[in-house]
Amino acid sequence: MRWDKKHAALAYAKGYWGHETLAHRLKHHAENDPERILLIDGDVHLDAATLYSKSCALAQVMWARFPEGSVISFMLPNWHEAAVIYMAATMAGMVAHPILPSLRAHDLRFMLGDVESRMIFIPDQFRNHDYAGMLEQVIAALDQQQSLVPEVVVVRGSHHSFTGFEDLYQGSAGQNHSNGALPDTDANAVRMIMYTSGTTGDPKGVMHTHNSIRALITQIGEHWMVEPGDKFLVASPISHIGGSIYALECLLLLGTTAVLMEHWNADQGVSLLVSEQCTHFAGATPFLVQTLDAARRIQSHLPDLKLFICGGASVPASLIREADAYFERAVVTRVYGSTEVPVITVGVIGDVDHAAETDGQPGIADVKLSADSDPNTNAGEVLAKGPQMLVGYVHAKDEAGVFDAEGYFRTGDLGRWVDE
Repeated sequence: MRWDKKHAALAYAKGYWGHETLAHRLKHHAENDPERILLIDGDVHLDAATLYSKSCALAQVMWARFPEGSVISFMLPNWHEAAVIYMAATMAGMVAHPILPSLRAHDLRFMLGDVESRMIFIPDQFRNHDYAGMLEQVIAALDQQQSLVPEVVVVRGSHHSFTGFEDLYQGSAGQNHSNGALPDTDANAVRMIMYTSGTTGDPKGVMHTHNSIRALITQIGEHWMVEPGDKFLVASPISHIGGSIYALECLLLLGTTAVLMEHWNADQGVSLLVSEQCTHFAGATPFLVQTLDAARRIQSHLPDLKLFICGGASVPASLIREADAYFERAVVTRVYGSTEVPVITVGVIGDVDHAAETDGQPGIADVKLSADSDPNTNAGEVLAKGPQMLVGYVHAKDEAGVFDAEGYFRTGDLGRWVDE
């Protein structure tokens, strides 16, 4: 794990890092505002007290079975159970490992073996895919290669070979789990591992701490017009950094509510934006294109929407201007980041030209261009360093050539400064 004393001292001094984990924040909300709705998942409205109770009970199960620091994987759609699992792992001092449901056996087998996962939560079936059947194959392969075999837990279904999610709670009904002995986790401990796509080889496990994610959420609160009571529509996968922060972190650190969609449908998404009076939405270019079209179909200018964050692959400047002009009051802006250094730029508010033509201004990360910039275009590799950056990869060997001599992350992307 990478550690820079100067970098850490600055993060503490500026309030981006602290000594609490998300477990402390959930307990605070459960005790002080127990009925506040944190997540909306269809007909399920999960309040702070219920999330805390369910997470405590599951954390006790994890803590009884696995040592502190164990990896807990989940490969789920945007379901509220993922938040319970995420929080339970946090309370038990374990490392959450979200996995995209779109991945299949080859990548899944690699990841589970790579992190030595102790437990994985899956759906039985989802969108015509047999996840339980796939896990039977994966477990058999892991056993054959003498890797650690995780316990498989099926959510919203059952399978004869695996544990049912509700079965983990057997015998815990009516018990007060809040007084059970759970570890007091260091906020600088690794709390989440997410894998990159592996376009240049095997996927690489990106490690984030409680504090690196806290810094990221603090930045969002400072720059994205977020107020307690705001609602985020979460259509991007919660197993991606672009979905997890809104569904699993902002609700406790910024006082928001997450409205979950298990898969994207533009008409349903716009219906939720209207009915739930959502204030924030983030997604890649197709989300914005389709949201704009669906809003026009029902002749709504989405009056409650304050901000649409558009990232990912190329975002046409004309699209940003078109959406900004159509929505009643929403700011529409591009941003830039990665799993390793999320939200490097925070977009632009109040200047549609810069919001459309650039990826915005840097936030809390220090950004520079490589010294060998092209003199003709002034473009150079983007390097970033900040309190929200990764603390390393699962395997130190994967860090070769990834950081420069000053500890900046080399993104591999070319950029240029438009103005200061």
